[in-house]
Amino acid sequence: MKTIHITLTQDHIKLLSLRPRRSSCLQKLTYEVKAQWIGVIELQGLVNSLKTGAPLTILNLRDGSIKDEGALALSEVLKVNTSLTTLDLGYNSVGDVGAQALSEALKANATLATLDLWDNSIEKEGALALSEALKVNTSLATLNLGYNSIGDEGALALSEALKANATLTTLDLWDNSIEKEGAQALSETLEVNATLTTLTLGNNRIRKEGALALSEALKEEALALSEALKVNTSLTTLDLSNNRIQKEGAQALSEALKANATLTTLILCHNSIEKEEALALSEALKVNTSLTTLDLNESSIGKEGAQALSEALKANATLTTLNLCHSSIEKEEALALSEALKVNTTLTTLDLWYNSIGDEGALALAKALKINTSLTTLELGNNRIQKEGALVLSEALKVNTSLTTLNLRSNSIGDEGALALSEALKANATLTDLTLGGNSIGKEGALALSEALKVNTSLTTLALWYNSIGDEGAQALSEALKVNTSLTTLSLSNNRIQKEGAQALSEALKVNTSLTTLALWYNLIGEADLAISEALKENAIFTQ
Repeated sequence: MKTIHITLTQDHIKLLSLRPRRSSCLQKLTYEVKAQWIGVIELQGLVNSLKTGAPLTILNLRDGSIKDEGALALSEVLKVNTSLTTLDLGYNSVGDVGAQALSEALKANATLATLDLWDNSIEKEGALALSEALKVNTSLATLNLGYNSIGDEGALALSEALKANATLTTLDLWDNSIEKEGAQALSETLEVNATLTTLTLGNNRIRKEGALALSEALKEEALALSEALKVNTSLTTLDLSNNRIQKEGAQALSEALKANATLTTLILCHNSIEKEEALALSEALKVNTSLTTLDLNESSIGKEGAQALSEALKANATLTTLNLCHSSIEKEEALALSEALKVNTTLTTLDLWYNSIGDEGALALAKALKINTSLTTLELGNNRIQKEGALVLSEALKVNTSLTTLNLRSNSIGDEGALALSEALKANATLTDLTLGGNSIGKEGALALSEALKVNTSLTTLALWYNSIGDEGAQALSEALKVNTSLTTLSLSNNRIQKEGAQALSEALKVNTSLTTLALWYNLIGEADLAISEALKENAIFTQ
């Protein structure tokens, strides 16, 4: 199956009326129209084309001025159109009137699979209408109602619809003023619905009572909770970010995880998770066999919570991603997590961005990396790591054979740290993505990295933004680019590069055969951009 994806400006919308001649290789023609370019007349022309059977499958009218009148016109099209599968009307203020019109269309339409109504001023009346449509619609799989105001009444109506609907797999209700009653209604729905796999309820007002109700849908029995999610066998993703679920809610979810066997992703970021909640979640992880992603971003788990999670990781055999960024992790917590990494064989991503592990925490993690063979992504940005931390991580990279992504942005490793990492890159054969932006790296560090790039054959992305490599650093990297055949992305934005450095890079681009992206924002290259433009004419693969 081949698809041609065409983006049309308003001047070319008339092309929708053209009938492409059939060929053996052209089986589907997809158009995408940018809403901000469309006026009332152009929208009407588009509608008329769709009524006559233009082979449209994806229609993107996001961020425009469609409003309720436009939604009414599009609704009439959806009643007869048989090719459209995706309609994006995000940021269009269709309101309840527009939602009601689209709902009537959904009752008749049998092909639309994705409908995006993000930020459209839809309230309970619109949600009620959409709910009635979902009771009879047999094609819609994804409905995005994020950032509207459907409230508890809207959530209640959608809950009733989901008891009958057998096709919807993804429902996004982010930031909809849903409180505990709405959460309880959705929880009851999860008892009987067998198709929904992703439910997003982030940034609502569910709090602990709503979390307790949702927990009922995730477990067989715990405390005074009902049996709701004990029978649900379809939900795989639950997003409860920024909902103030508090201690009791988190503990209830933890009990649920002990019994649930289908949930793979649980997002609890921005929920003030502290040590007691972390302890409860840790106990659940010791026995849970389905969860692969746990997001605790912006928590305050403390030393005891980190130690508990570490103990859980020693026993858990399914979790692959753990997000603890911005969670007050310091050296003691990093030490505990490091001990877990020495024996854990499933975790592939550990996000510790914006903590304070320092050089001692980096040392502990480095020791773990010398033993661990499963971790592929380690995020250590903004962690007060200096040259000593970079030195020990570099030693680990010389022997580690699994890590592919290392992010050290916004630390202070300096030239000495860059030199150490450069030596590691000469030996390492697995790292593909290295981010060193904002690390006080000057020309000496750039020179060292350049020498590494001449022999390294695995690194594809190197981010050096917001350093001070200057023209000499840029010239050194240019020499490396002439022989390197693996690097595809190089970010040198905000590095005090001037004309000489840019000209050197342009010469490298004439012969380099792998680089597709070069970022030079916020430098002082002046007229040297013309030299780069000329070089790009000779480079057949460059994209940016």
